[in-house]
Amino acid sequence: MTCATDTFEDDLAELVSAEEFLDYFEITFDNRVVQVNRLHILQRFHDYLAKQEAGKAPDYIAYRHWLARAYADFVGSSAQAEKVFAVFQKAEGSSFVPLSSLTD
Repeated sequence: MTCATDTFEDDLAELVSAEEFLDYFEITFDNRVVQVNRLHILQRFHDYLAKQEAGKAPDYIAYRHWLARAYADFVGSSAQAEKVFAVFQKAEGSSFVPLSSLTD
C-alpha cells in the first residue's frame, strides 16, 4: 500500500474501511465488533480528531490513539448506547407522534 515516497496524509487518503484503518494503525480488533459498528467507529474517530487543535498536522501516534479509543468505545457497548449519530441521540428523547398530526 505505501511507497517510500508516500506521506502519512497519502497513506490516510488510501484507507477506506474501518478494517483498513485498524490494520494500518496496527490495532488488534474483533471482526464481530467492527462488522456491527464500523461506521460508528469511524465517525467516533472523526469526532475525536475534530476536537484536536485546529491546524495541527496529522500525527501517526495521535491518530492511532484516537482510533484505538473509538474502537474501544464499542467493544463493551453498542451503537444505541454510544449515540454517535443523530438518529440515536434523537430517539432517546422522542415520544409518540400520531400520524394525523403530520398531515395538518
